[in-house]
Amino acid sequence: MDEDDQISEDVEMTLNSNSANVEKTYLPGDPIEDDDELVCDESAYIMLHQASTGSPCLSFDIIQDNLGEARQSFPLTAYLVAGTQAPHTHTNSLLVMKISNMHKTQKNEKDDDSGSDSDTSDESSVDETKPKMHCAFINHQGCVNRIRSTVCNSTILAASWSELGRVNIWNLNPQLEAVDDTALLKKYNEREKSGSVKPLFTFSGHQMEGYGLDWCPTSTGVLATGDCKRGIHIWNPAEGGIWHVDQRPLIGHTDSVEDLQWSPNERHVLASCSVDKSIRIWDTRSAPNKACKITVDNAHENDVNVISWNRNEPFIVSGGDDGVLHIWDLRVFKTGSAVATFKHHMAPVTTVEWHPTDATVFASGGDDNQIALWDLSLERDLEACQDDMENVAPQLLFIHQGQTDIKELHWHPQLTGVVISTALSGFNVFRTISV
Repeated sequence: MDEDDQISEDVEMTLNSNSANVEKTYLPGDPIEDDDELVCDESAYIMLHQASTGSPCLSFDIIQDNLGEARQSFPLTAYLVAGTQAPHTHTNSLLVMKISNMHKTQKNEKDDDSGSDSDTSDESSVDETKPKMHCAFINHQGCVNRIRSTVCNSTILAASWSELGRVNIWNLNPQLEAVDDTALLKKYNEREKSGSVKPLFTFSGHQMEGYGLDWCPTSTGVLATGDCKRGIHIWNPAEGGIWHVDQRPLIGHTDSVEDLQWSPNERHVLASCSVDKSIRIWDTRSAPNKACKITVDNAHENDVNVISWNRNEPFIVSGGDDGVLHIWDLRVFKTGSAVATFKHHMAPVTTVEWHPTDATVFASGGDDNQIALWDLSLERDLEACQDDMENVAPQLLFIHQGQTDIKELHWHPQLTGVVISTALSGFNVFRTISV
């Protein structure tokens, strides 16, 4: 499937008052007059693009590539794997995507010069800078609740949580080869209409569907999965392309496990959050009924939806149905007190993630249709503070809007400052001037 036509530039929001012909920054929740218009402040973005995949993909992951680290030179390329949540009358799929030819949104001053350029040359220039997307699909039984990828001995693997209560492991190497070759991609997608691609391994031992899913970053092929019945199972790779899944779930949570995060540097340490309002830290070497080592009850007033473990400092950020973000310092985690709290989102927080290299920066998104970028190192400048910003947390760097029903975001670990997010309305790929 060639999706070249389904990528375009997106828009972001400032408030333009038509009656007074005055522009000002728009903050979510501010009143909008009848003659006001929300318009994009493109100067706030280095890059901003939108992608559509037809059926919504409410979970995705970034695939590690071999194009280099800390890339900033345009055009940029990214590889993703996503899972659809199509209506029950439609077939669901995993999509392996290559998004390429992503150019800067901002124009240089010399790009604004006009005069000798003809309309034909302008059209040619636009076409040359148009992003492209190619997709290889895999038929998937049931909607994809969550998907995560990893690299295992030069093989790109993805784990997918199905609404049917099964977790599948997939080899994505053939699909990645296909999206790099147009002729091969066409043949591949024609062949896959018959559903010939099968998972490497499937686990059906969960008692019901779930969302918790994370590959261990310090031990190749180790996986944790959590379900809506409160069970957490630990997977360990075995010979022959199979996994040994401990049939005994970790015991502790009293309601649905919503998210899982392995420690970035301790092989056997796992964090989880739940509808039971708690966050728990586990040592998976212990017996399942003794593995829970630390519990923070009532971490949020409502369901704890998402957590993210800082790769560089001993911090976890959590987001809940209460719209609150908490920062937890693991050195004092037992006290049950967050070291920082932010109440910015006006609806449940559905996604959080720390920046891959900057220990003080993270991003959050929610059902209020906004993504917020934060920097914990910032303090309020009272002299520079504008009246309309006095109630805004000084750590709030940036607010991105334009998507409906935001579900998941990820910082691209190899593209400096680039955030990719998915929502009911599709994907956004952007880099702001703030990070």
